Amino acid sequence: MFNPMGGNMAGMMKKVQKLQQEMAQMQNELKKKTVDVSSGGGVVKVIMNGEKQVVSLTIDPSAVDPEDVEMLQDLISAAINEAVKKVDEMMSSEMGKLTNGLNLPPGMF
Repeated sequence: MFNPMGGNMAGMMKKVQKLQQEMAQMQNELKKKTVDVSSGGGVVKVIMNGEKQVVSLTIDPSAVDPEDVEMLQDLISAAINEAVKKVDEMMSSEMGKLTNGLNLPPGMF
């Protein structure tokens, strides 16, 4: 009888389990890493960890204008959004190293 898996299902399952373990370890390591971003020429700075938690938010006093609170809000939003994007890119890049060559569907891991 023809076996489309080439008769090596047990070997393939071991590889999948090993990949899962490596991915879990990498995810734990990535949670500890941080990204630093800024907006408004550096007047708002955000440090975010791999769990997408803001570790630090620094606002230069020159950015605090009671007459233009909306600008400060925009700068904070921009910095946080950029930090989230960088964390996503960092996670994707590192996971890609593990899954490279496996031809997995996008978003599977």
